[in-house]
Amino acid sequence: MTSNILVSLIGMPGSGKSTVGAALAKQLGLELVDADGLIEAQENQTLQQIMDGKGNGIFREIEEQVLTSMPLFPSVISTGGSVVYSEKIMARLGAASSVVYLRARFDTIEHRVSLAPHRGIASNNDQSLRDLYEERVPLYERYGEIVIDCDQATPEEIAETISARLR
Repeated sequence: MTSNILVSLIGMPGSGKSTVGAALAKQLGLELVDADGLIEAQENQTLQQIMDGKGNGIFREIEEQVLTSMPLFPSVISTGGSVVYSEKIMARLGAASSVVYLRARFDTIEHRVSLAPHRGIASNNDQSLRDLYEERVPLYERYGEIVIDCDQATPEEIAETISARLR
């Protein structure tokens, strides 16, 4: 079932944007666009290398440039957790797509992030994961048109719930 749906997934690192995005894209017959992958490809560095070498501020500038200039087409976009800091990105995604907030409790996020300790997380050096969570949740709540709780369900179940909400 190919459609002209454009879905943007937002949420904390560890909320399931990549995993749920893959399941949702498969269910909807759409391409999965990994926004962090686009940034890494453009910069020819991993997110962590960009963060370490250029800092959080420059990373966010690159993220905004990539996400405000990338082509939009029927797809599922798995965004980076920090996109909600950019009003330009969120205005573009909000106008062009259904923005789905994958909500998870802090303990869920903390556990999942601990399973991938080398993943790049955009933050200032003095910010803990809890600091980031508390700073970002109100932004996710603000921008998410559809909010899906992701603590208990499998990625396939979450994708099914999103599909049903999109209809």
